[in-house]
This record gives sequence, C-alpha cells and structure tokens, in this order.
Amino acid sequence: MNYWDKIAGDFDAKRKFPWKECLDFISSISGTCLDLGCGGGRHLAAMKEKCFAVGADISFSMLEIAREKAGDAFLVCCDARNLPFLDETFDNALFIAALHNIEGKEERRKALSELRRILKKEGRAIISVWAKWQDRFIFHFIKKFFKKQGEHGDILVPWKKNGEEIMRFYHLYSMIEFKKELKESGFKIEKAWSVKKASKWLKDNHFAIVRKEN
Repeated sequence: MNYWDKIAGDFDAKRKFPWKECLDFISSISGTCLDLGCGGGRHLAAMKEKCFAVGADISFSMLEIAREKAGDAFLVCCDARNLPFLDETFDNALFIAALHNIEGKEERRKALSELRRILKKEGRAIISVWAKWQDRFIFHFIKKFFKKQGEHGDILVPWKKNGEEIMRFYHLYSMIEFKKELKESGFKIEKAWSVKKASKWLKDNHFAIVRKEN
C-alpha cells in the first residue's frame, strides 16, 4: 500500500471541486481523453461528459472514490512512468497536481515522455505543478538554497491522520524549470501561467497547456 492509499478518503474530502482552469480546458475537448493522476475523480466526472474518458492513478483507493463520482468512466491503476496504453491513444489529457509527486528529475521526465507517447499527433494536455516560491514554503527553500542540500525544490509535506504523520514527496517548480522540462520532453507550450489556489500572497500553482507536434 502506498501512502496515497492510506490518506485517500481524507485527501479527497479536501479536494471536492474541479478547478476552473481544468474545466475551461475540458470544455474544448472531444474524442478519447486521459485524466492521468486522476485521484478521487473531481475532474474526471466533468471530462466524461465531453469525451470517452479514462482515469489513471497509482492509488487503488483513490480510484474507488473516483468510481463513485465518474460512474462509467474507464479506470486504470498504474504508474505514470509506465503507462499501459498504446502509442497515440488519446486526443487530450489532464495531468493535474501529480507530476510534482514523482521523486527524481529523470523519473519525472519518464512520466512526461509517457504522456507524450500516448497522445495522438497534435494532441493536447493541461499540466499543473506546485510552485516553488509560494507563501507556505518560501523560507524553507531560501534556507535550503544556502545549505545546498539535495535537488532544489524537493520537500516532504506531512499529512496527519489518526495521530500518524504521513510524509508526502513533492518537487516544487519555478516556472522556468517547469517550462524547460516540458520543452525537453518534446512538447510545444501553447500557454503557461501561474495562479493562487491556497496562498494569500504568492502564486502557488503553475499551469501549462501543451501540444504534441508531429
């Protein structure tokens, strides 16, 4: 059991509503679509109204929650770094708040390469990650910068449940790093922007809409 299985119910309870950025993207899609790292299915439910929707997540417990919301959407338990889909299967994809949970730059690159592989030519995806310079973590990273410890942007974020502290890995991105990884993975960036979701002062989430070129 991975830590997402342990916290699935509590985690989903705090993520009930789809993000506007994702709904805007979903409004323009059709065909076959993948919600990679779908979690409890908050975006998958909207997606299945627009296309043949597939939800994929590494947590079986998350997928059980997604089943309640997304009904007849097709669900797959898998790792984003090794997707069980044929090349050029999907017209569109969401990869929301999941890439940053993969430890190691090369491992994240594998996930992006897999996303590109399963998209059709000219297929599009919306991707989001946590921003490095946000209210919650800015002093942590300033301190870590001067100590030169590990890969800059890596952090363990605790989740407390029944007296147990469960540590979740995140790699937080600068916008420059985010765009660089997307380009190096073979995507054309149509749009990239940052928004506030939980922060009061600094933008805490980066988004990008990308396209797989021929």
